Order: sequence, then structure tokens, then C-alpha cells
Amino acid sequence: MIDLSLLPPPDVVESLDYEVIYQDIADQFASLYPDFGALVESDPAIKLLELAAYREVQLRARINDAARAVMLAYAAGSDLQHLAAPFGVERLMISPGDPAASPPVPPTYESDASLRRRVQLAPESYTSCGTFEAYRFHALSVAGVADAAVLRPDPGVVRVVLLAAEGDGAPSAELLQMAEAHLSARDRRSVNDAVEVVAATVRRFDIRATLTLYPGPSAGPVLEAARAAAQAYAQSVHRLGYDATLSGIYAALHQPGVMRVALQAPLADLICDDTQAPLLGELSLSVQEGADV
Repeated sequence: MIDLSLLPPPDVVESLDYEVIYQDIADQFASLYPDFGALVESDPAIKLLELAAYREVQLRARINDAARAVMLAYAAGSDLQHLAAPFGVERLMISPGDPAASPPVPPTYESDASLRRRVQLAPESYTSCGTFEAYRFHALSVAGVADAAVLRPDPGVVRVVLLAAEGDGAPSAELLQMAEAHLSARDRRSVNDAVEVVAATVRRFDIRATLTLYPGPSAGPVLEAARAAAQAYAQSVHRLGYDATLSGIYAALHQPGVMRVALQAPLADLICDDTQAPLLGELSLSVQEGADV
């Protein structure tokens, strides 16, 4: 599957520079009115030129946004749902919420990242040959599934490993049964395949570290930035077959203002196979100020 984040920026999306656009308008105006000599910034004509340049920047930015909205790599929200529709893919409802609660609990829907990934996989479902990616697409199309891996432990046996979207990622018995019924439907399962659905193994890891700061920055914002980055890294690797690595943790904790990271845990990379997913347990960060440099 193509990594959309590695695609080059689209040529149709142009970079915008107000000063360049303003100068172009001013030059055109000067060519039309060569006798106009008002150079005072407060002159109404100059203000009109500035307004025209500003509005053109706004218009071009809107065109850029419209171009991105029809690209799978950039589309979001309802724009992404319209891109998904021709593939027969709809945004999944993870939880219906509770409109009768006080205050009402709104429904929870599939994220843009998850929907985008399923759109990429959708063509795999067109085959009737039971490919790995076809089974993965159908597994990810079950509401509540965050990730899925497809294995073939024995001839004729397809084992689908599920990671749940809620909680710590361990799927409930109900979700496993729902997925198995979905994958075993006659229009999805190859006639020679026996499909079994199993739960992923969630492997917890803790992050404990002391951050030495450069003199000057307030510790609070630096600590919060490091904490947020560590949580974002942990979320990014909470996938089947992903590893939680020391290098990734160090990179997350080395935020601006951090001089050195002393990591107490983990002490080694957490290596996971396709049936396992890392999950952040305890996140404990402390700070100390370094010597003048």
C-alpha cells in the first residue's frame, strides 16, 4: 500500500507570497497609469492595491484548499467521505452515543486516518480470490476494529488478528464474533478458506525519563510538549507489528529546550510481531535544569 505521506507535494497547490502578488499588481497598475505618482502609504489608491493583493491571496488559498479536498492524501471530514463513496466505503460509527443522557453523548465515528486507509485498501476487496489485503480490508470494515493482520498458519486456514479501537486494544468476544461472521460471509470468504478471528496481544511498555533543560526556558511548557510528543509517538505505534523503539522515544522527548534525556524505562526496544501491538502504560517525566552553556 502506498504511503501517502511520502508523495511529493502536488504541483497544483501553489505557494503564496503576499509581497510578490502585491508587487505584481502594483507593477500592472503603474503600467496602466504611468503618471500616477502617489507613493504615500496612506494614499487611498495604495490601500486599494493592498486590498486587491490580500483578496487575491485569499482566493488562491481557497483554490489550494479546494484542490487538496479532492486528493485522498489531504481530504478530511465530509470531503473524504465523498471520495470514499465511489469505492463503496462509508465512515464507520464506532459508538452510537446516548442522546438521552444529560448532557447528550454524541456518536463516535471512525477517524479520517482510518477511513483513508480503508479507501486505499478498497480495490483489494474486488477480488474473489481471498488475498491477504482483501481480508484485511473486510476486517477493518467492522466497526470497532482499529487494525487487522492476516496470517496463513496452515493450508486453507486464514487467521485474522484484530486490534480494537476502544480501550487498550484487546477486542471483546462480541467484536470477535461480529468480525468472524462478517469475514465468513459467502460473498467475502473464498470457498476453500476456513476463517478464524483471534484477539491481538497487547504488550505494555512504560516511559520514565528525566529531562535536563537548557537554562532559560520555563520547565512547564517544555515538559508538556515532551509529554504530548511521547503520547503521540505511543499512539502512532499502537498498531499490529509495530515496535516501540528507544530511538523513537528519544526523538519524541527531545523537544525544544531539552538538552539531555536520561531514560529509565524502557531499556530496550519492544519488538512486536503481527499478532502484537505496543501500548503505553505509565508515562512519568521529571525535569532538572542543566548548567550554563
